[in-house]
Amino acid sequence: MTKPAAFAEKIKKITGVHLPECYQCGKCTAGCPMTKHMDLRPNQVMRLLQAGTEASINEALSSSAIWSCVGCLTCTQRCPKKLDPAAVMDVLREESLKRGLASPLARKILAFHKSFLAVVEQTGRMGEIPLVGLYKLASMDLFSDLALGPAMFFKGKLPLKPHLIKGRKEVKRIFSECRGVK
Repeated sequence: MTKPAAFAEKIKKITGVHLPECYQCGKCTAGCPMTKHMDLRPNQVMRLLQAGTEASINEALSSSAIWSCVGCLTCTQRCPKKLDPAAVMDVLREESLKRGLASPLARKILAFHKSFLAVVEQTGRMGEIPLVGLYKLASMDLFSDLALGPAMFFKGKLPLKPHLIKGRKEVKRIFSECRGVK
């Protein structure tokens, strides 16, 4: 476990955000297009981190709010203190995974994220058919939007063959380096 003060320092080191500078004006929350889908509002997440107890940090890390954030940067643009709540959310998602505290509500989000990265790693870019296939298997949400596929295919929105880029080896090397594998 990371000590609470060390966690605040970790956030500052990665994002440049000094948590005590947030004075809870609520502009991040007022501008966030995803608040209706969050269990905690962006300013509440920041406040839990400011409280700095292990319990408050774990509450932030196990919230669905950090997974509902779409990274649109509206909160960052609106902050009068020039803080970056969106970057803080990124750090919280990583830490949530490391500690095994990811919200059960994040299961489909994580399945999509992993599927997307797997497709990009293999082809060098996003491909709809492989993405949908991997996501459906990973999420076990096999039939929820089954009727959309044929309609999209006949409109030319789902090419059967993914477009492969020339620099796929370089893309795979980047992924390997990010994983720490040489």
